[in-house]
Amino acid sequence: MLDKGFVHTEVLVSTDWVAENLPHTDKIRLVESNEDVLLYSTGHIPNAVHIDWVADLNDAIRRDYLDEAKFAALMSKHGIANDTTVVFYGDKNNWWACYAFWVFKLFGHANTRIMDGGRKKWIDEGRALTKDKPSFASTAYTPTARADYKIRAFRDQVLAHVNAGQPLVDVRSPQEYSGELLHMPGSPQEGALRGGHIKGAVNVPWSRAVAEDGTFRPAADLRAIYEEEQGLSAENNVIAYCRIGERSSHTWFVLTYLLGYPNVRNYDGSWTEWGNLVGVPIENPSKQK
Repeated sequence: MLDKGFVHTEVLVSTDWVAENLPHTDKIRLVESNEDVLLYSTGHIPNAVHIDWVADLNDAIRRDYLDEAKFAALMSKHGIANDTTVVFYGDKNNWWACYAFWVFKLFGHANTRIMDGGRKKWIDEGRALTKDKPSFASTAYTPTARADYKIRAFRDQVLAHVNAGQPLVDVRSPQEYSGELLHMPGSPQEGALRGGHIKGAVNVPWSRAVAEDGTFRPAADLRAIYEEEQGLSAENNVIAYCRIGERSSHTWFVLTYLLGYPNVRNYDGSWTEWGNLVGVPIENPSKQK
């Protein structure tokens, strides 16, 4: 385990811990989840399975996640039982690993962890990769009802949150927050009709929580960012958002587990939804200059 002053140290493991526990595939399952869904096939940590954030975690028709039955089938396919410890890692400083972690928590999977530093740190340390895809015996997985209203926020809840003056954290780039861009820098336009940010939201890009080596910054650094700069505290009811809830799942993880905030929700509709809604409160500094 790792201890950088975090409230919940049990959710982070080191690359050393993963290397030492690679043989224990009966109790531990490594899951690689990346923005680049083809990256796994180029080489991954031995015994790691691949969970595709598009094909595996999202419903193919509705703008929503898979249901309980499909989640159970996904777990069974990868040999994950209800008591299996699932360790996530991936590219982009564990951005998508945290997204998969959050979806697993929607279904109440108890034993979930993140490998600090992700794919980058593993490779930088010269550790082994393989192209071999592991195969595990299927399991009889029993999911709980999806916890949509515990760690997930919907548009009507966000609107009520805004009207009540409660804190929101926009984790996108400053250019997206200001309304200068409708997408991530360097990415194509992705569908929002309006730019800017949700009224009252503060801007803390998700990547500020990560050090140069890809690991999470110590708790003291995180508190300086979120609490000293932005005035947040564990007493707050916080909603985080980005474009479709992927980057904000990373910030949700930081606030919930590393800093121990008990009331943090991820608005996965995020700007793709809010920027297309009629009549919702938007602030757009780029249009007010």
